[in-house]
Amino acid sequence: MAQLDTLDMLVLAIVVLGSIAYLTKGRYWAVAKDPYAGSYANANGVKPAKTRNIIQKMDETGKNCVIFYGSQTGTAEDYASRLAKEGSSRFGLKTMVADLEDYDYENLDTFPEDKVAFFVLATYGEGEPTDNAVDFYTFLQGDDISFSQDAGPDDKPLSQLKFVAFGLGNNTYEHYNAMVRRVDEKFQKLGATRIGEAGEGDDGAGTMEEDFLSWKEPMWADLAKTMGLEEREAVYEPVFEVTEREDLSPEADEVYLGEPNKNHLEGTSKGPYNAHNPFIAPISDSRELFTVKDRNCLHMEIDISGSNLTYETGDHIAVWPTNAGKNVDRFLATFGLLSKCHTVIDVKALEATAKIPFPTPTTYDAVVRYHMEICGPVSRQFLSTLALYAPDEESKAEITRLGNDKDYFQEKVASRYLNISQTLDLAGKSQPWTTVPFSLLIEGIHKIQPRYYSISSSSLVQKDKVAITAVVESLRVPGAADALKGVTTNYLLALKQKQHGDPDPDPHGLTYAITGPRNKYDGIHVPVHVRHSNFKLPSDPARPIIMVGPGTGVAPFRGFIQERAAQIKEGTTVGKTILFYGCRRRSEDFLYQHEFEEFAKTLGPSFSLVTAFSREGPQKVYVQHRLREQAVEINDLLQNHKAYFYVCGDAANMAREVNTTLAQIIAEQRGLDEAKAEEIVKGMRNAGQYQLYGW
Repeated sequence: MAQLDTLDMLVLAIVVLGSIAYLTKGRYWAVAKDPYAGSYANANGVKPAKTRNIIQKMDETGKNCVIFYGSQTGTAEDYASRLAKEGSSRFGLKTMVADLEDYDYENLDTFPEDKVAFFVLATYGEGEPTDNAVDFYTFLQGDDISFSQDAGPDDKPLSQLKFVAFGLGNNTYEHYNAMVRRVDEKFQKLGATRIGEAGEGDDGAGTMEEDFLSWKEPMWADLAKTMGLEEREAVYEPVFEVTEREDLSPEADEVYLGEPNKNHLEGTSKGPYNAHNPFIAPISDSRELFTVKDRNCLHMEIDISGSNLTYETGDHIAVWPTNAGKNVDRFLATFGLLSKCHTVIDVKALEATAKIPFPTPTTYDAVVRYHMEICGPVSRQFLSTLALYAPDEESKAEITRLGNDKDYFQEKVASRYLNISQTLDLAGKSQPWTTVPFSLLIEGIHKIQPRYYSISSSSLVQKDKVAITAVVESLRVPGAADALKGVTTNYLLALKQKQHGDPDPDPHGLTYAITGPRNKYDGIHVPVHVRHSNFKLPSDPARPIIMVGPGTGVAPFRGFIQERAAQIKEGTTVGKTILFYGCRRRSEDFLYQHEFEEFAKTLGPSFSLVTAFSREGPQKVYVQHRLREQAVEINDLLQNHKAYFYVCGDAANMAREVNTTLAQIIAEQRGLDEAKAEEIVKGMRNAGQYQLYGW
């Protein structure tokens, strides 16, 4: 064999090295960076800011308008995005949307005078900030607040700051829109200048969207005048670029088929599990508490062992829902995408501060099934943007009228609870809207949000298992072709049916991809996280508690009573425990009847269950009527024993009636006028002695 000379050796080495490089490309080098891999806060495409200095960020990206949002359910974030798009398209503002938790606020005293900051702030529960607004609110309300220029509060350190404010609240709570009111007050106290009125949307009255629309027009006029802006014809300018990837199969390992982040994609999900990163929890038990013609109710036990998730009695569990296949297919068909639903797409942000709301590459089907709120309420403003893409002039005229005419929209869409597909099918007479850019749908339709349920178990009794109690929703609406079906409750019912042996569950005619992306949920798992709540038992078990919870409002109180029963078994003294529970009929929908009978045996005279069955007698009887019948004991427990008073359930009706009844009881029993009694009730709520969790 001939010896290799130096040149031969060199060529051979180059060939070998080239082969190794080729074979290892993409695995050990030239690896495409996954934007979702760095942090669990990146799940669903939410990238952390590279800098926590908002002024630096605005300067780097050429922005003169930032819209901050504090959001719990996604509505405030949606409004912030809509304001950003409108400010850009109508007035030429260089806008960016910002999550409040992504930035620090010590340098607001140097906020440039030629820029403006919007604050879109939801109020959570009894006047609390949303989870992502806690640090901002704590800083702003701190007694020792200080800014970068060392000026104190009395020096008006925010005199350069111009701001706009809109709040989202629910008037059934004592501290209605407390966040926006307190932030507005504090900003002005620190010298900032508010532009326009501080808007307030009321979810309790069902007018949130119309409140927002009626507020923003005069606000834009005030802002234009203050900043010298000129309105121009609004033109759609996409925030995202959507590219179809013919080179990628949906079965490719790097394609997201509904997984929220890279660890889930690779099958290596790990904590911390939170609102950005769900735990895929096994369902250990599920059963129906009742089933009647138009309703059924589920009890489900979720196993969180091994996840490092913890909960306290009274907390909430969040379920990450999946859209039903019927609704996914209808949506895709409406926009002419059904035939290519499994086509792989890449989504790219076209400007530096935009956040892609889900990981890519993915497919049309995965986006619509796992990431879009396709069954949610329709926005008139969004309908107006779709008019340009109507399939014909008649459809364009109809969708324009729906977008512009509040009363017509209420009659045709809102009162019938139509979703976006149903609305466009109605306006276009079932013609597909094939020219609507998918980027516009990403921008204009809410991200699907986790649904929160009061945990109906005690952490003292079962720390690794979380109980859910939920009525499965299927409501027949007059004038609507289809019944209104709850997205998440029907999903849970499908999981229950699967667990009990049904190979193809279809609750109320809906089918779900219950096995999850790539069969990772195997039909008996559900994505969840835990949200902590202030709806808690007194720290002293001897303190009496009075609970009012009709229907599934009884859920947290099952946990409260379960805990007190366990405490008494341990020899702990527990205070008087009264539950006012209501439902239609004892024989139809009495939740946990036998459990409460067992709890009564354990708790003895310290426990009282007072029931109201609304449809058993000639007249309807509700929990507030039973409350009045127990007026003497209720007042004694509140006045002399400092009992805690809890209400859970329908905030718009039941909770209002209970609040009114409680004030009347206090007035009558203590010989006070109603105004004074209402002040006492208000004081109880402010002190946390009276707690409400409503929906």
